[in-house]
Amino acid sequence: METPAKIFACTQSTVLAKTIANQFGTEVGKVNFSRYSDGEFQPSFEESVRGTRIFIIGSTQPSSENLMEMLLMLDAAKRASARHITAVIPYFGWARQDRKDKPRVPIGAKLIAKLLESAGATRIITMDLHADQIQGFFEKPVDHLFASTIFLPYIESLQLSDLTIASPDMGGSKRAYAYSKFLKSDVVICYKQREKANIISHMELIGNVEGKNVILVDDMVDTAGTLTKAADLMKERGAISVRAICTHALLSGDAYQKIEDSQLEELIVTDSIPPKVSHPKVKVLSCASLFAEVMKNVHYNQSISSKFIM
Repeated sequence: METPAKIFACTQSTVLAKTIANQFGTEVGKVNFSRYSDGEFQPSFEESVRGTRIFIIGSTQPSSENLMEMLLMLDAAKRASARHITAVIPYFGWARQDRKDKPRVPIGAKLIAKLLESAGATRIITMDLHADQIQGFFEKPVDHLFASTIFLPYIESLQLSDLTIASPDMGGSKRAYAYSKFLKSDVVICYKQREKANIISHMELIGNVEGKNVILVDDMVDTAGTLTKAADLMKERGAISVRAICTHALLSGDAYQKIEDSQLEELIVTDSIPPKVSHPKVKVLSCASLFAEVMKNVHYNQSISSKFIM
């Protein structure tokens, strides 16, 4: 007897979840959230999940309420006797804390992995982790998808001549080289030094961008300080145009103003995090079809290797 599949959404990812469910061929399940006056909340599945495979969709970007919502829904599903519980996390929050970079700090990404498993997740589906090794923090299967399957067709549609792929920092060089290999383009790398988190004191460019159409590649954009500084530097060095592709659009603080004032021609992102506002320089590509296809293949025990092209 085939295990039925049901899809549920955390509140921060409701719109994306409805699109995924539609492409999966079902509807988003009913969840009720009871809230107390002090801010405490309690999710409740309003339909039976006993013996089913359920997918709970929700990005875990700060505030921590988004993570707590996912954890409570996982626990509720476990206690309601769901057979398979998959946490679908388009953006895996707290992933920048993937190591001890100084004494007396937590490894937040490891803690989140343990929390998700303890809450009841039997499988994780996520996209473009900040660091690949975060998969190793889990004891359960992790399907780490790459947004390159979304971005590459768009880049090819631009038909840019003299294309160069750029990494805004040394840590993203592997990702930039992977894109350049597929697109058969040159690569340049920015070297930056930080005063503290989100504040850059110095940036240098390794490589030549004169007469080139440059595309910066990164996994996320937060304050947009690195991207806009890199774009301005490349225009100073003779680049014809500078675009950026970033999977997760956190866009906090004055990020939109920085993008507006910068030499960036376009910022291409996914809807892994719901866009706060629309902006003429920001283009949003949906990741719904990618997740819907992978979820369907997981449910029917089919291969998903075609989604790991990077």
